[in-house]
Amino acid sequence: MTTAQLAAAPRGEAEHVFSLPHAPGAVSGVRRRIRAVLADWNLAADFADDVLLVVSELLTNAIVHALPPATLRLSRGPLDLGRAVRVEVTDMGPAASTALRAPDPDEHGRGLDIVTALAARCGVRVHSGGTSRWAELRFG
Repeated sequence: MTTAQLAAAPRGEAEHVFSLPHAPGAVSGVRRRIRAVLADWNLAADFADDVLLVVSELLTNAIVHALPPATLRLSRGPLDLGRAVRVEVTDMGPAASTALRAPDPDEHGRGLDIVTALAARCGVRVHSGGTSRWAELRFG
C-alpha cells in the first residue's frame, strides 16, 4: 500500500488517494488509514462509521469482483445545500467469473444496497481508466 497523497482541491476541499493491494487483508488496513483521516476532519463518530462502512463495501466489491489495480479517492467538500464526503473506488472493470456456483445470498450481495441506503447520491461511471463506483454522504 502506498502512502496517502493529500492534494489541494478547489474551494477548500480536501482529498486523499490510496492504492489498494488486491489481497484479502487490504480492506482492514485501508479502513484504519481512513479512520485517521476522518478523525482529522473532525467528523461525528456515527457519520464516520457510515463512511467507513461505505469504504469497506466499495473496496470489498473491487477486490472480489474486479480486476486490479484499485484506487480509493476520499474527498470532503460541498454538495448541493450541505457538505459531503465522497468515496470513489476505481478498478479495471469486472473480472471474468470462474465460480461454478452462485455465492451464498446469506453472506454476499447486499453491499451496494448498504451503500445506496447510506449515501445521498451514488453511482457507477465506466471510463477509459476503468470503472469507478462512488458515493457521497452528506453532513453538516
